[in-house]
Amino acid sequence: MHAAVPLSLELLRQEARDELEVVVHELCLQGRDPWEFMQTLPSVDEQVVANLYEEALGDPDALARLRRDPRATEHRLLAQIALEHPPLGPAVSAIARAREVGSR
Repeated sequence: MHAAVPLSLELLRQEARDELEVVVHELCLQGRDPWEFMQTLPSVDEQVVANLYEEALGDPDALARLRRDPRATEHRLLAQIALEHPPLGPAVSAIARAREVGSR
């Protein structure tokens, strides 16, 4: 999120598409049936959010905050992504809901 050169949302989406294509290819090479795994993969926008979230964790301050207060920090990082990239709002919400359900 703090990249020196801000990337356009379309470029971020294309990178996410490329990553997902690699995952699909690798799973198929392993003999997995696409009918079994395709619905478990994130959407392109969810992958973009996941990538931006991981990038944000590269910041030592964010990582330290995550260790101290995981829930608040996750929420703060996801909210920041939604603020910086409003079209990703639905994907941010979906990820936040999934994490909330997973933490119960």
